[in-house]
Amino acid sequence: MNFKNIIVSNRFLSIAQVVLIVLLAAVPLFFSFPYRVNIFLSWEGAYRISQGELPFRDFGTPLGGMYWIIPGIFFKIFGPQMITLVKAQVFINIISGLAFRSILKSMGVNTVISFIAVLLFCLSFSFFNFWPWYNNTVIVYELIGFAFLFKALLVVNNNRNIVINIILASLFITCSFLTKQDAGAMAVLLGLAFTFYVSVQSKKWLPLISYLLSFGVILSLFIISFVAHDFGYWFNHGQAPHSSRVSGFELFDDFFSGSQFIKFYAFLIVILVFLRFKSWKDLWNDKKEMLFLLLTLGILLEATVFQVTSYTPPDNNIFYHGFAFVYILYSLLNLVQYKLQPVQILVIGSLGILLWWSGVYWKYIHRILNRKEIVLENKNSDSEENLVNKETYMINLSVPDSNDIPESKWRFSNLKSFHKIYMPEPTIQGINRILSMDLVKTKKDLKVLNMSELTPLAVEIPYKLEKGSHYPLWYHLGVGMFNKQAEMFETKIKNNEYDLVLFEYIPSLNNFYPFRVRDTLAAYYNKVDAFPAPRRGETSGSIEVYIRR
Repeated sequence: MNFKNIIVSNRFLSIAQVVLIVLLAAVPLFFSFPYRVNIFLSWEGAYRISQGELPFRDFGTPLGGMYWIIPGIFFKIFGPQMITLVKAQVFINIISGLAFRSILKSMGVNTVISFIAVLLFCLSFSFFNFWPWYNNTVIVYELIGFAFLFKALLVVNNNRNIVINIILASLFITCSFLTKQDAGAMAVLLGLAFTFYVSVQSKKWLPLISYLLSFGVILSLFIISFVAHDFGYWFNHGQAPHSSRVSGFELFDDFFSGSQFIKFYAFLIVILVFLRFKSWKDLWNDKKEMLFLLLTLGILLEATVFQVTSYTPPDNNIFYHGFAFVYILYSLLNLVQYKLQPVQILVIGSLGILLWWSGVYWKYIHRILNRKEIVLENKNSDSEENLVNKETYMINLSVPDSNDIPESKWRFSNLKSFHKIYMPEPTIQGINRILSMDLVKTKKDLKVLNMSELTPLAVEIPYKLEKGSHYPLWYHLGVGMFNKQAEMFETKIKNNEYDLVLFEYIPSLNNFYPFRVRDTLAAYYNKVDAFPAPRRGETSGSIEVYIRR
């Protein structure tokens, strides 16, 4: 067997896919990181889970607790340092890549096309996800569920294995729903569509019945366990001022005013379907082809909804590229009966993906090259007089934000919880001032309200976190907590129940930390310190330190 035949052999490419998934996922292990905006939510949820607390029983959250299960396990193994979250995400990225690969394998996609698709999936979805985040985790659970589901519908033959795989699929789809309701609900509906089609097409109702029963039982067991702990309240069960985040107008507006890639993919897919199949009956009777089409269109539909219901950051729905591209490539090559050799398809396809998604990895290369370029310019130029280029041709007349500290001036702290994480130096100095306060050093059982993103201070001070079904994990008013919780905190502040309060004031964000609670603090507590929060740009803010009067 010659070299060309070896690299396109099924065995070699199957192993290469796994190696690719693991290597790209492991890249973050070799880096240090700036403090990530909003990562406090991942840290505190994982920390509480690692301490044996449960969502809804010990803390309220509009998210499902499955978001924190993997990071919580990693905290238990490696300790509650922020960098442990990165390690957890490495694992999440690996299993997401393996789940995607498994789906393609069930669909009968050959290993050459599958390798190209896995490369695209890793670059477009998982490579830049260094931190656990609910909008990513919800999709990963969904993909694992679909991997088991398509194995049941397309690979295994005996009824026992079909049922086992459908039960496992239902379990992970339930985990998806119990991570975040919007994408999780879409996962449930897509699973229902797949099993319904197979049952109708084959006139065998075991897949549909198994899916409905297993999903219903698993979800019911969870709800029954937590229904006494305000589960319905936190899952937006109609309580004012909770409101729906789904708007029909917004869905159509986002789709028709943007969504360029989604519409382009859908257009190509429709054309390819008409070209490949003589009639709808031919497509309907080809179970594998029909499921592949339903999956691809379903993922595009989910991405369309997700970009409205989960609008920050703007690339939350980027998971669709791998599915749409592999379906289009698979259909094109089947349609034209390609004459290219497999090795040519592999090389051209892989290089094309690397060129298409170069922005993902180029920013890391850019840091190195840009640093060398600056050194070279300084050597060859005695002054910067009349130096005009892309970076200097415009004069910035805006007044710089005095609180915005460039990342080049961020530093590492000596605190264990922030190992390998760098922050603005004034932020580190502010944390050190808190830790050196007499109140912190001498008082036992310190009662702290930490309405800031420096949640790891629970370990560094340390102090016990308040818990109970009424206590919100997330302080964003109208999203993670509501007026009922704001009133509770105001009452506690008026009654001087806290020894120390940290409040993060971000003027540009609408009640990201409740302004009304800050007003109450100003009236009943003394502000003794303030320092910059570890964030930059338009959402920069300050962390204020309050003690009893």
